[in-house]
Formats: sequence, structure tokens, C-alpha cells
Amino acid sequence: MSPSAYVLRTSRPKISASRRLFLKTKMIKKAMVMLENDKQVRQDERERILTERVPELQMSSLSTQELQTLCKELHQKIDAVDEDRYDIALKVAKNDIELRDLSQKIYELKGKMKRPNLKRVRVSADAMLGALLGSKVKESVDFKANLKTVKKEEEKKEEVTDWRKNVDAMSGMEGRMKLFNAGQ
Repeated sequence: MSPSAYVLRTSRPKISASRRLFLKTKMIKKAMVMLENDKQVRQDERERILTERVPELQMSSLSTQELQTLCKELHQKIDAVDEDRYDIALKVAKNDIELRDLSQKIYELKGKMKRPNLKRVRVSADAMLGALLGSKVKESVDFKANLKTVKKEEEKKEEVTDWRKNVDAMSGMEGRMKLFNAGQ
């Protein structure tokens, strides 16, 4: 096939904008109906499980003593469930800590540690030396004493003479020769 056969047609979409909008609205309506059905199924499942696990109490025909024993039994069951919930919560917390530690080890092994954002801190030279060298350096170090001194060469000042004499002396070939020799 020729290369022009592979060119994508981007100028005209296959579906018109109104058709696309119609399909989107249909899909959203269908998704909403499915979501409502899911909620209803979950609610029905929850009610069914609760009726299986927790039978209804028949308290109208019970005496006071029987009601008290029933309350004690319910409290014992509540305590047992709370203990189980507490144990499970501790196991989950322990597993979360272990997962966090293992993921940290994985990042360390990969070498992709996240660098913390550093703050700019002003530190004096004495404080920096104290931090680097510890408490060994008690007196402050004079950095200027260790610097080399550089003597500046004084620029040669030309004497100010009468310019007219200078012009007379530099005129002609002799003056040009003097300028040439002075430049070397």
C-alpha cells in the first residue's frame, strides 16, 4: 500500500457531535441505573446477613430475671466482639507499619530517595567552624590574617610639560622615530 493510505482522517469525525452527545447521555443514564441497582443489592445483602447472624429477640414473654441474664449474655458477646476488633485493629496497624518499612527499604535499594526541601539558614563563620570541627575551636579564627597581601604598582605619572615643546620635538622624522622607539 502507498504511504498516503495510512494517513489518518482527522478533518471529519466518524460520529456527529449530536450523536456523540446522545450516546454520552444514554451511557450516563445507564450507569446511574446500574449504580442504584448495586446500592439496592448491597442493602438487601446486608439485611439478609444481619438477620442470619443476629436473630430477633423475643423479650415480651421473659421475666425480669431472664431479661437480666439476657443482658449479661449480650454484654459478654459485645466484650468478645470488642476484643476481636481491638486485636484486628492492632494487627492492621502492625501490618501497615511493616508495609511502610518495606516500601522505604525498596526505595532505598532503588536509590530514589525523596530529598527534603532545605531552608536557607544564615550561619556565621564561627558557628560554621564550630559545627564542622566541634568544640575544638574555642577562639574565633581571623580569616583576613591568612590572606596574601598584594601590593599595587603605582602608575607612572608623566610630567606635565609645555605641549608646544613636545610638538616641536615630535615634528618631522625624528619625532616619529622617537614615538616608534617609545612604543617598543
